[in-house]
Amino acid sequence: MLAVVMALAMAPAGPAAADPDRPNLRDQRAVLAPGPDLRRVVFVGNNWAGTADVLAPGTFERLARIDVVPDKDERVQEIATDPYRLAYFLAIRALIGEGHDQYVDDMYSSPDGRLLVVSRPSFADVVAISLRTKEIVWRFQVDGVRSDHMAISPDGRHVVVSASTANVVHVLRVRDGKEVGRFPSGGSPHENVYIDGGKRIIHASIGMVYSPLDDPALDPTKQERRFQIVDAETFEVLRTYDLRAALDEAGMEDTSTAVRPMTLSPDDQSVYFQLSFMHGFVQMDRATGKITRVKQLPNLVPDMPREQYLLDSAHHGIAMNPDGTKICVAGTMSDYATVVDADTLRRGPLLKKADGKPYWVTPSWDGKYCYISWSGTDEVAKISYRTEKIVKTVPVGDHPQRVRNGVVRKDLVAALR
Repeated sequence: MLAVVMALAMAPAGPAAADPDRPNLRDQRAVLAPGPDLRRVVFVGNNWAGTADVLAPGTFERLARIDVVPDKDERVQEIATDPYRLAYFLAIRALIGEGHDQYVDDMYSSPDGRLLVVSRPSFADVVAISLRTKEIVWRFQVDGVRSDHMAISPDGRHVVVSASTANVVHVLRVRDGKEVGRFPSGGSPHENVYIDGGKRIIHASIGMVYSPLDDPALDPTKQERRFQIVDAETFEVLRTYDLRAALDEAGMEDTSTAVRPMTLSPDDQSVYFQLSFMHGFVQMDRATGKITRVKQLPNLVPDMPREQYLLDSAHHGIAMNPDGTKICVAGTMSDYATVVDADTLRRGPLLKKADGKPYWVTPSWDGKYCYISWSGTDEVAKISYRTEKIVKTVPVGDHPQRVRNGVVRKDLVAALR
Protein backbone atom coordinates (compact mmCIF):
# COMPACT_ATOMS: atom_id res chain seq x y z
CA MET A 1 0.00 0.00 0.00
CA LEU A 2 2.83 2.40 0.87
CA ALA A 3 4.30 1.81 -2.59
CA VAL A 4 1.04 2.94 -4.14
CA VAL A 5 1.01 6.02 -1.94
CA MET A 6 4.53 6.95 -2.93
CA ALA A 7 3.71 6.40 -6.58
CA LEU A 8 0.86 8.86 -6.24
CA ALA A 9 3.13 11.29 -4.46
CA MET A 10 5.59 11.43 -7.27
CA ALA A 11 3.31 12.09 -10.08
CA PRO A 12 -11.20 41.73 12.03
CA ALA A 13 -12.95 40.25 15.22
CA GLY A 14 -16.45 40.15 13.75
CA PRO A 15 -17.54 40.01 10.11
CA ALA A 16 -18.70 43.05 8.22
CA ALA A 17 -22.43 43.44 7.83
CA ALA A 18 -23.98 42.16 4.64
CA ASP A 19 -25.02 44.61 1.96
CA PRO A 20 -28.73 43.91 1.29
CA ASP A 21 -28.25 44.90 -2.35
CA ARG A 22 -25.29 42.59 -2.83
CA PRO A 23 -26.09 38.90 -3.30
CA ASN A 24 -24.27 36.19 -1.38
CA LEU A 25 -21.43 34.88 -3.54
CA ARG A 26 -20.73 31.69 -1.63
CA ASP A 27 -22.91 29.67 -3.98
CA GLN A 28 -23.64 30.70 -7.54
CA ARG A 29 -27.28 29.75 -7.53
CA ALA A 30 -27.88 32.10 -4.63
CA VAL A 31 -26.62 34.90 -6.89
CA LEU A 32 -28.63 34.39 -10.05
CA ALA A 33 -32.33 34.71 -9.32
CA PRO A 34 -34.20 32.22 -11.48
CA GLY A 35 -36.39 33.51 -14.27
CA PRO A 36 -40.04 32.50 -14.72
CA ASP A 37 -39.04 29.34 -16.58
CA LEU A 38 -36.70 28.08 -13.85
CA ARG A 39 -37.24 26.27 -10.58
CA ARG A 40 -34.84 26.37 -7.65
CA VAL A 41 -33.58 22.95 -6.54
CA VAL A 42 -30.86 21.41 -4.38
CA PHE A 43 -28.40 18.96 -5.96
CA VAL A 44 -26.78 16.27 -3.82
CA GLY A 45 -23.86 14.33 -5.29
CA ASN A 46 -23.80 10.68 -4.20
CA ASN A 47 -20.13 9.91 -4.76
CA TRP A 48 -20.08 6.13 -4.49
CA ALA A 49 -23.44 5.60 -6.18
CA GLY A 50 -22.65 7.78 -9.19
CA THR A 51 -25.93 9.68 -8.92
CA ALA A 52 -27.18 13.16 -8.11
CA ASP A 53 -30.40 13.60 -6.15
CA VAL A 54 -32.54 16.62 -6.96
CA LEU A 55 -34.38 17.98 -3.90
CA ALA A 56 -37.04 20.67 -3.48
CA PRO A 57 -35.52 23.38 -1.22
CA GLY A 58 -38.65 23.85 0.87
CA THR A 59 -39.97 20.35 1.50
CA PHE A 60 -36.72 18.48 0.80
CA GLU A 61 -38.80 16.12 -1.29
CA ARG A 62 -36.73 14.23 -3.83
CA LEU A 63 -37.80 15.32 -7.28
CA ALA A 64 -35.45 13.13 -9.26
CA ARG A 65 -32.29 11.04 -9.29
CA ILE A 66 -29.82 11.56 -12.14
CA ASP A 67 -27.27 9.01 -13.33
CA VAL A 68 -24.01 10.96 -13.65
CA VAL A 69 -22.05 8.02 -15.07
CA PRO A 70 -24.20 6.93 -18.05
CA ASP A 71 -20.92 6.12 -19.85
CA LYS A 72 -19.54 4.04 -16.98
CA ASP A 73 -18.94 0.85 -19.00
CA GLU A 74 -17.14 2.79 -21.71
CA ARG A 75 -14.91 4.64 -19.25
CA VAL A 76 -14.03 1.52 -17.26
CA GLN A 77 -13.12 -0.36 -20.43
CA GLU A 78 -11.01 2.57 -21.57
CA ILE A 79 -9.13 2.65 -18.26
CA ALA A 80 -8.65 -1.13 -18.23
CA THR A 81 -6.68 -0.95 -21.48
CA ASP A 82 -4.21 1.61 -20.10
CA PRO A 83 -1.96 0.10 -17.39
CA TYR A 84 -0.90 3.52 -16.08
CA ARG A 85 -4.44 4.81 -15.67
CA LEU A 86 -5.63 1.47 -14.31
CA ALA A 87 -3.01 1.57 -11.56
CA TYR A 88 -4.19 5.00 -10.45
CA PHE A 89 -7.86 4.06 -10.83
CA LEU A 90 -7.33 1.19 -8.39
CA ALA A 91 -5.22 3.36 -6.08
CA ILE A 92 -7.98 5.98 -5.90
CA ARG A 93 -10.44 3.23 -5.03
CA ALA A 94 -8.20 1.80 -2.31
CA LEU A 95 -7.02 5.06 -0.74
CA ILE A 96 -9.21 8.11 -1.29
CA GLY A 97 -12.38 6.15 -2.09
CA GLU A 98 -12.18 3.89 0.97
CA GLY A 99 -12.67 0.85 -1.25
CA HIS A 100 -15.14 2.55 -3.61
CA ASP A 101 -14.86 4.24 -6.98
CA GLN A 102 -15.49 8.00 -6.86
CA TYR A 103 -18.07 9.03 -9.43
CA VAL A 104 -19.15 12.52 -8.37
CA ASP A 105 -17.15 14.96 -6.32
CA ASP A 106 -18.76 18.26 -7.25
CA MET A 107 -21.58 19.56 -9.45
CA TYR A 108 -23.32 22.75 -10.58
CA SER A 109 -26.25 23.49 -12.86
CA SER A 110 -25.91 25.89 -15.78
CA PRO A 111 -27.67 29.28 -15.42
CA ASP A 112 -30.35 28.26 -17.93
CA GLY A 113 -31.21 25.10 -15.99
CA ARG A 114 -30.42 22.79 -18.92
CA LEU A 115 -27.10 21.24 -17.85
CA LEU A 116 -25.61 19.61 -14.78
CA VAL A 117 -21.81 19.95 -14.75
CA VAL A 118 -20.11 17.18 -12.73
CA SER A 119 -16.52 16.40 -11.75
CA ARG A 120 -15.90 12.63 -11.66
CA PRO A 121 -12.70 11.80 -9.73
CA SER A 122 -12.20 8.16 -10.74
CA PHE A 123 -12.68 9.02 -14.41
CA ALA A 124 -10.44 12.13 -14.18
CA ASP A 125 -12.94 14.26 -16.03
CA VAL A 126 -15.72 16.83 -15.99
CA VAL A 127 -18.94 16.21 -17.89
CA ALA A 128 -22.05 18.22 -18.66
CA ILE A 129 -25.23 16.16 -18.56
CA SER A 130 -28.36 17.33 -20.34
CA LEU A 131 -31.24 17.57 -17.88
CA ARG A 132 -33.58 16.91 -20.79
CA THR A 133 -32.02 13.80 -22.34
CA LYS A 134 -29.84 12.71 -19.37
CA GLU A 135 -27.02 12.19 -21.85
CA ILE A 136 -23.52 13.65 -21.77
CA VAL A 137 -23.30 16.84 -23.85
CA TRP A 138 -19.57 17.45 -23.42
CA ARG A 139 -16.65 15.86 -21.60
CA PHE A 140 -13.31 17.35 -20.56
CA GLN A 141 -10.49 15.12 -19.34
CA VAL A 142 -8.33 16.85 -16.76
CA ASP A 143 -4.56 16.64 -16.59
CA GLY A 144 -3.37 13.80 -14.42
CA VAL A 145 -5.62 11.04 -13.16
CA ARG A 146 -8.18 12.62 -10.81
CA SER A 147 -10.62 15.55 -10.83
CA ASP A 148 -11.82 17.16 -7.60
CA HIS A 149 -13.51 20.29 -6.22
CA MET A 150 -15.02 22.87 -8.56
CA ALA A 151 -16.44 26.40 -8.43
CA ILE A 152 -18.72 28.16 -10.87
CA SER A 153 -18.41 31.86 -11.67
CA PRO A 154 -21.20 34.14 -10.40
CA ASP A 155 -22.34 34.75 -13.98
CA GLY A 156 -22.42 31.00 -14.64
CA ARG A 157 -20.13 31.19 -17.68
CA HIS A 158 -17.08 29.39 -16.33
CA VAL A 159 -16.37 26.48 -14.01
CA VAL A 160 -12.98 25.83 -12.44
CA VAL A 161 -11.92 22.30 -11.53
CA SER A 162 -8.94 21.08 -9.53
CA ALA A 163 -6.86 18.37 -11.21
CA SER A 164 -5.64 16.86 -7.98
CA THR A 165 -2.69 14.81 -9.25
CA ALA A 166 -1.46 17.33 -11.84
CA ASN A 167 -1.09 20.38 -9.55
CA VAL A 168 -3.14 22.54 -11.89
CA VAL A 169 -6.64 24.05 -11.97
CA HIS A 170 -8.55 24.13 -15.27
CA VAL A 171 -11.02 26.87 -16.22
CA LEU A 172 -13.77 25.58 -18.52
CA ARG A 173 -16.56 27.27 -20.45
CA VAL A 174 -19.85 25.91 -19.14
CA ARG A 175 -21.75 25.90 -22.42
CA ASP A 176 -19.31 23.67 -24.31
CA GLY A 177 -16.58 22.47 -21.92
CA LYS A 178 -13.78 24.26 -23.76
CA GLU A 179 -10.74 25.12 -21.64
CA VAL A 180 -10.31 28.90 -21.54
CA GLY A 181 -7.50 29.02 -19.01
CA ARG A 182 -5.63 27.34 -16.19
CA PHE A 183 -3.45 28.24 -13.23
CA PRO A 184 -0.79 26.41 -11.20
CA SER A 185 -1.27 25.06 -7.71
CA GLY A 186 0.60 23.06 -5.08
CA GLY A 187 0.20 19.39 -4.25
CA SER A 188 -3.39 18.12 -4.59
CA PRO A 189 -5.31 21.24 -5.69
CA HIS A 190 -8.54 21.30 -3.72
CA GLU A 191 -10.93 24.10 -2.80
CA ASN A 192 -11.90 26.99 -5.13
CA VAL A 193 -14.16 29.95 -4.31
CA TYR A 194 -15.01 32.95 -6.50
CA ILE A 195 -14.66 36.25 -4.61
CA ASP A 196 -14.90 39.99 -5.27
CA GLY A 197 -17.98 39.65 -7.45
CA GLY A 198 -16.31 37.00 -9.58
CA LYS A 199 -13.15 39.01 -10.33
CA ARG A 200 -10.88 36.70 -8.35
CA ILE A 201 -10.64 33.11 -7.15
CA ILE A 202 -9.31 32.02 -3.79
CA HIS A 203 -7.71 28.61 -4.05
CA ALA A 204 -6.11 26.07 -1.73
CA SER A 205 -4.09 22.92 -2.27
CA ILE A 206 -3.97 20.31 0.52
CA GLY A 207 -0.96 18.15 -0.27
CA MET A 208 -0.77 14.39 0.09
CA VAL A 209 -3.64 13.77 2.54
CA TYR A 210 -3.64 10.06 1.72
CA SER A 211 -0.09 9.67 3.07
CA PRO A 212 0.19 7.69 6.33
CA LEU A 213 2.92 10.09 7.53
CA ASP A 214 0.57 12.10 9.74
CA ASP A 215 2.79 12.99 12.68
CA PRO A 216 3.22 16.79 12.91
CA ALA A 217 6.99 16.38 12.63
CA LEU A 218 6.50 14.74 9.23
CA ASP A 219 4.14 17.40 7.90
CA PRO A 220 6.76 18.78 5.44
CA THR A 221 6.75 15.42 3.63
CA LYS A 222 3.11 15.83 2.57
CA GLN A 223 3.86 17.97 -0.52
CA GLU A 224 3.60 21.72 -1.02
CA ARG A 225 0.43 23.39 0.25
CA ARG A 226 -0.61 26.68 -1.33
CA PHE A 227 -3.22 29.24 -0.36
CA GLN A 228 -3.50 31.82 -3.12
CA ILE A 229 -5.63 34.40 -4.87
CA VAL A 230 -5.95 34.21 -8.66
CA ASP A 231 -7.20 36.75 -11.21
CA ALA A 232 -10.37 35.25 -12.70
CA GLU A 233 -9.77 36.87 -16.11
CA THR A 234 -6.04 36.45 -16.69
CA PHE A 235 -5.61 33.43 -14.33
CA GLU A 236 -2.47 35.03 -12.95
CA VAL A 237 -1.63 34.14 -9.34
CA LEU A 238 -1.89 37.49 -7.59
CA ARG A 239 -0.91 36.50 -4.07
CA THR A 240 0.30 33.45 -2.18
CA TYR A 241 -0.07 33.45 1.61
CA ASP A 242 2.56 32.09 3.99
CA LEU A 243 0.27 30.10 6.24
CA ARG A 244 3.15 28.45 8.07
CA ALA A 245 4.34 31.82 9.30
CA ALA A 246 0.78 32.97 10.08
CA LEU A 247 -0.05 29.84 12.09
CA ASP A 248 3.28 29.93 13.93
CA GLU A 249 2.65 33.56 14.89
CA ALA A 250 -0.75 32.51 16.26
CA GLY A 251 0.87 29.84 18.43
CA MET A 252 -0.21 26.95 16.18
CA GLU A 253 3.22 25.57 15.33
CA ASP A 254 2.04 21.95 15.15
CA THR A 255 -1.03 22.70 13.03
CA SER A 256 -1.07 21.61 9.39
CA THR A 257 -1.15 24.30 6.69
CA ALA A 258 -3.53 22.22 4.54
CA VAL A 259 -6.63 24.42 4.09
CA ARG A 260 -9.79 22.35 3.82
CA PRO A 261 -13.27 23.85 3.19
CA MET A 262 -13.51 27.61 3.64
CA THR A 263 -16.11 30.35 3.79
CA LEU A 264 -15.85 34.15 3.70
CA SER A 265 -17.45 37.15 5.36
CA PRO A 266 -19.99 39.03 3.21
CA ASP A 267 -17.36 41.63 2.26
CA ASP A 268 -14.83 38.89 1.37
CA GLN A 269 -12.26 40.39 3.75
CA SER A 270 -12.25 37.65 6.40
CA VAL A 271 -11.62 34.04 5.48
CA TYR A 272 -12.76 31.26 7.79
CA PHE A 273 -11.18 27.91 7.06
CA GLN A 274 -10.66 24.45 8.45
CA LEU A 275 -7.25 22.80 8.57
CA SER A 276 -6.15 19.17 8.43
CA PHE A 277 -6.41 17.46 11.84
CA MET A 278 -7.90 20.56 13.50
CA HIS A 279 -11.18 20.30 15.40
CA GLY A 280 -12.47 23.79 14.72
CA PHE A 281 -11.48 26.62 12.37
CA VAL A 282 -9.45 29.80 12.12
CA GLN A 283 -10.25 33.29 10.89
CA MET A 284 -7.72 35.06 8.68
CA ASP A 285 -7.61 38.70 7.68
CA ARG A 286 -7.32 38.67 3.91
CA ALA A 287 -5.41 41.96 3.66
CA THR A 288 -2.69 41.16 6.22
CA GLY A 289 -2.68 37.37 5.99
CA LYS A 290 -2.72 37.18 9.80
CA ILE A 291 -4.74 34.67 11.82
CA THR A 292 -7.04 36.90 13.86
CA ARG A 293 -9.09 34.33 15.76
CA VAL A 294 -9.03 30.60 16.48
CA LYS A 295 -12.10 28.58 17.36
CA GLN A 296 -11.50 25.18 18.90
CA LEU A 297 -14.50 22.85 18.79
CA PRO A 298 -15.02 19.60 20.74
CA ASN A 299 -12.99 16.56 19.81
CA LEU A 300 -15.26 13.63 20.63
CA VAL A 301 -12.68 11.06 19.49
CA PRO A 302 -9.60 12.07 21.53
CA ASP A 303 -8.12 8.57 21.43
CA MET A 304 -8.38 8.16 17.66
CA PRO A 305 -4.94 8.09 15.99
CA ARG A 306 -4.41 10.77 13.36
CA GLU A 307 -3.81 8.02 10.81
CA GLN A 308 -7.48 7.02 11.09
CA TYR A 309 -8.80 10.48 10.20
CA LEU A 310 -10.67 10.48 6.89
CA LEU A 311 -8.15 12.05 4.49
CA ASP A 312 -6.74 14.09 7.38
CA SER A 313 -10.16 15.75 7.88
CA ALA A 314 -10.98 16.28 11.53
CA HIS A 315 -13.60 18.74 10.27
CA HIS A 316 -14.69 19.07 6.63
CA GLY A 317 -17.50 21.53 5.93
CA ILE A 318 -18.07 25.18 6.86
CA ALA A 319 -20.49 27.86 5.61
CA MET A 320 -21.30 31.37 6.82
CA ASN A 321 -24.83 32.67 6.32
CA PRO A 322 -25.27 35.65 3.94
CA ASP A 323 -25.74 38.06 6.86
CA GLY A 324 -22.34 37.13 8.24
CA THR A 325 -23.72 36.32 11.68
CA LYS A 326 -23.63 32.50 11.90
CA ILE A 327 -21.23 29.78 10.77
CA CYS A 328 -22.39 26.21 10.20
CA VAL A 329 -19.68 23.60 10.82
CA ALA A 330 -19.32 19.88 10.06
CA GLY A 331 -17.42 18.04 12.80
CA THR A 332 -16.56 15.13 10.51
CA MET A 333 -14.65 12.65 12.66
CA SER A 334 -16.72 13.47 15.75
CA ASP A 335 -20.03 12.88 13.91
CA TYR A 336 -21.67 16.21 14.72
CA ALA A 337 -22.74 19.50 13.22
CA THR A 338 -22.97 22.79 15.07
CA VAL A 339 -23.68 26.48 14.46
CA VAL A 340 -21.23 29.10 15.74
CA ASP A 341 -22.00 32.78 16.39
CA ALA A 342 -19.63 34.74 14.15
CA ASP A 343 -19.29 37.67 16.58
CA THR A 344 -18.76 35.87 19.90
CA LEU A 345 -17.66 32.46 18.51
CA ARG A 346 -20.12 30.86 20.93
CA ARG A 347 -21.16 27.49 19.60
CA GLY A 348 -24.65 26.08 19.64
CA PRO A 349 -25.62 22.53 20.57
CA LEU A 350 -23.77 19.61 19.05
CA LEU A 351 -26.15 18.00 16.57
CA LYS A 352 -24.92 14.43 16.76
CA LYS A 353 -25.50 11.48 14.46
CA ALA A 354 -23.79 8.16 15.11
CA ASP A 355 -21.52 7.21 12.20
CA GLY A 356 -22.80 10.29 10.38
CA LYS A 357 -19.48 11.57 8.98
CA PRO A 358 -20.75 15.03 7.94
CA TYR A 359 -18.70 16.05 4.93
CA TRP A 360 -20.00 19.27 3.39
CA VAL A 361 -22.00 22.38 4.28
CA THR A 362 -23.85 24.72 1.90
CA PRO A 363 -26.13 27.68 2.80
CA SER A 364 -29.66 27.55 1.40
CA TRP A 365 -30.37 30.01 -1.40
CA ASP A 366 -32.33 32.27 0.99
CA GLY A 367 -29.69 32.09 3.72
CA LYS A 368 -32.04 30.74 6.40
CA TYR A 369 -30.60 27.25 6.57
CA CYS A 370 -27.44 25.31 6.00
CA TYR A 371 -27.53 21.95 4.25
CA ILE A 372 -25.17 19.28 5.56
CA SER A 373 -24.37 15.92 4.01
CA TRP A 374 -24.03 12.92 6.33
CA SER A 375 -21.80 10.75 4.16
CA GLY A 376 -21.80 7.85 6.60
CA THR A 377 -25.57 7.46 6.91
CA ASP A 378 -26.50 8.54 3.36
CA GLU A 379 -28.62 11.51 4.44
CA VAL A 380 -28.81 15.26 4.04
CA ALA A 381 -30.05 17.55 6.80
CA LYS A 382 -31.40 21.09 6.84
CA ILE A 383 -30.21 23.11 9.86
CA SER A 384 -31.71 26.45 10.88
CA TYR A 385 -29.12 29.19 11.33
CA ARG A 386 -31.58 30.94 13.70
CA THR A 387 -32.56 28.07 16.01
CA GLU A 388 -29.32 26.11 15.51
CA LYS A 389 -31.37 22.91 15.24
CA ILE A 390 -31.98 20.30 12.54
CA VAL A 391 -35.39 20.91 10.98
CA LYS A 392 -35.39 18.19 8.32
CA THR A 393 -33.38 15.10 7.39
CA VAL A 394 -33.91 13.05 4.23
CA PRO A 395 -32.29 9.90 2.80
CA VAL A 396 -30.25 10.22 -0.38
CA GLY A 397 -27.86 7.96 -2.30
CA ASP A 398 -24.66 6.17 -1.31
CA HIS A 399 -22.07 8.47 0.27
CA PRO A 400 -23.39 11.99 -0.34
CA GLN A 401 -20.70 14.65 -0.38
CA ARG A 402 -21.19 17.93 -2.18
CA VAL A 403 -24.52 19.76 -1.83
CA ARG A 404 -25.21 22.67 -4.19
CA ASN A 405 -28.07 25.06 -4.85
CA GLY A 406 -29.16 25.04 -8.46
CA VAL A 407 -31.90 25.57 -11.01
CA VAL A 408 -33.78 23.38 -13.45
CA ARG A 409 -36.12 24.43 -16.24
CA LYS A 410 -39.67 23.93 -15.03
CA ASP A 411 -40.59 22.02 -18.15
CA LEU A 412 -37.85 19.49 -17.39
CA VAL A 413 -38.73 18.68 -13.78
CA ALA A 414 -41.39 16.12 -14.65
CA ALA A 415 -39.14 14.54 -17.25
CA LEU A 416 -36.41 14.02 -14.67
CA ARG A 417 -38.52 11.67 -12.56
